[in-house]
Amino acid sequence: MLNPIDLIASLGVVPVIAIERVEDAVPLADALLEGGLPVAEITFRTEAAADVLATIRDARPELCIGAGTILDRDNLARAVASGARFGLAPGYDPEIVDAAKAAGMPFCPGIMTPSDLSLAAARGVRLAKFFPAGIAGGPKALAGISAPFAHLNIRFIPTGGVTETTIGEWLALKAVVAVGGTWIAKTEDIREGRFAEIAKSAASAVRIAKQALEKRA
Repeated sequence: MLNPIDLIASLGVVPVIAIERVEDAVPLADALLEGGLPVAEITFRTEAAADVLATIRDARPELCIGAGTILDRDNLARAVASGARFGLAPGYDPEIVDAAKAAGMPFCPGIMTPSDLSLAAARGVRLAKFFPAGIAGGPKALAGISAPFAHLNIRFIPTGGVTETTIGEWLALKAVVAVGGTWIAKTEDIREGRFAEIAKSAASAVRIAKQALEKRA
């Protein structure tokens, strides 16, 4: 089995998901797997996040689950205990970076500016989330922000404002491991049970990302 980051890099896309009910966890996992997307970032934006992670871990272990919006040590501990194999955060907090490292969890803190990136790089971060990617200036902004750090081989997962139509623009940057997207499994689609639509969105995202990665190679 690939480690989580290598798996994400091979796919080029990871769905960013806010799920409200534990009973939707398995149908969601099945929809993603049906769409050929065996990875999911379950964000700690809902009370159900930890239980959803644990449910998917136990019922669908073939889906590589990660935890998003990890803002404090408590959520980090809950994510690890619930089976999350990787973690992400919208911002950079050295305490969380250190705690994730101590827990053995691959962790991707958020950055938006060269100052953020300087602080993260000094802490040993080599995979960062560029957030919010859309309003921060898009691919051109990330190319400019990351250029002075290229010798450190820092890689990025842009999230926030990424759409299916912009996947190719982001993945054209060699420093971009994958894009994160909320459009693949929207909270309202999960709530309304539109899992067939989620499977279609996942399949489409995987196809476009694959084409972009092949073009980049």
